[in-house]
Amino acid sequence: MEGMKGGLVRLRALMDDLTPSERKIGAYILDHPQETVQSSVAQLSERSGGSPAAIIRLCKSLGVTGFQELKLKIAGDLQTREPYQYTEIRPQDSMESIIQHVSANNIQSVKDTVHILDPRLVEKAVDVLHQANRIFFYGVGASNLIALDAHYKFMRINRTSFSFADPHMQISSATTLREDDTVVCISYSGETSNVISCLKHAHDGGAATISITKWGSNTLSSMADVPLMITSTESDIRSGATSSRIAQLNVIDILYLAIASRDYNQSVEYLEKSRQAILEHK
Repeated sequence: MEGMKGGLVRLRALMDDLTPSERKIGAYILDHPQETVQSSVAQLSERSGGSPAAIIRLCKSLGVTGFQELKLKIAGDLQTREPYQYTEIRPQDSMESIIQHVSANNIQSVKDTVHILDPRLVEKAVDVLHQANRIFFYGVGASNLIALDAHYKFMRINRTSFSFADPHMQISSATTLREDDTVVCISYSGETSNVISCLKHAHDGGAATISITKWGSNTLSSMADVPLMITSTESDIRSGATSSRIAQLNVIDILYLAIASRDYNQSVEYLEKSRQAILEHK
């Protein structure tokens, strides 16, 4: 069952944000996932050196109802688990190695995101996007590239959409939003101040709000009506958002194709018109 996966993905993504007592238990689980699945709370407490109360708090931090659900998700991970971890670039890597590692990281980021992306929230996001009179995509830096890509895609199926590279224009446009508008705020960290400001203004105007952030607790997802989350375990040297960008683009593609599917005939007609117009100008 697809929903019974993602326990290890969630834990890896959240390790740096856990309390010391939760992190001790988390480290044991990551090193001994098979033993964890076969343990009770008391046994995990004894083996990891963490208290039963800390185990319960860890489950809450991971967004599961309890230790039993966490074990089920870990068991699902183990059934399809691949012997792969995100790989960092190294000095003087060969070109073949760089090609393999970058590609594998991007693939793994999408796979991991599939395990934590909630289909019910995706459906809700598609509902509000489908009903929107106007759609605004907000992001800064690398996330602005995602916003531009989304704007281009939705424009091609005749959905009135906007994105702005200038942060000041983003905030100015956010102050004009109304109840029949929808905004998609994109920030991997979920803490980009300009994007948070846009979402606040959108709320003030009554617009529906969707966020795309990393998995876990962050300001943007806590404020959004529909929080969509991705995961990509990236270390500091690759803070330029490589595999996380691929995961974000994948979520945009899911939303775009879901909207196109709902109005299939009309969407195909607009896409064909766009294709023909571009061909005429080559």
